[in-house]
Amino acid sequence: MTEILLFHHAQGLTPGVRAFADDIRAAGHIVHTPDLFDGRTFHSIEEGLAYVGEIGFDAIREHGVRLADELPSELVYAGFSFGVLPAQKLAQTRPGARGALLFYSCLPISGEWAFGPWPDDVPVQIHGMDKDPIFVGEGDIDAAREIVAKVADAELFLYPGDQHYFADSSLPSYDADATVLLTDRVLAFLGRV
Repeated sequence: MTEILLFHHAQGLTPGVRAFADDIRAAGHIVHTPDLFDGRTFHSIEEGLAYVGEIGFDAIREHGVRLADELPSELVYAGFSFGVLPAQKLAQTRPGARGALLFYSCLPISGEWAFGPWPDDVPVQIHGMDKDPIFVGEGDIDAAREIVAKVADAELFLYPGDQHYFADSSLPSYDADATVLLTDRVLAFLGRV
């Protein structure tokens, strides 16, 4: 059994994010799904990002980081897109991290946006679609490749398609086949960390 802190994407803690967490729980793991938006959900990524912009990216990220203080230190940190910001920061900076699962997004481990180097003892999986205009088009895939090149236990999984939130069953972008494969890979990861 592994304990996971899972952060939602910019559309909020949607039924699809909850369903994904429930699938992981059904495999015997503990999954915490904090709501960084206090119950708000949004119909589009743009609406969600506008809300984040009003509150402040840093403020919401740091709220997520502070939530980890209420939990044990030996967690796997996971995030969907925007949720990767607090998840990746915690995985890289909070002692005791058991691993990281980064979905649809990835920050570099060097340069201006970096939280610093990736810890050698923290395994990571990164998942995205190979034609996702955000993951590929905005450079997250380059950050993912940097991690895979520099970290011994790092995997990048690319799925055919152009959707961003492809594992959220409550959204039109959902891809059931890709999600089954992603979930299998996540469960294998959780079984070994």
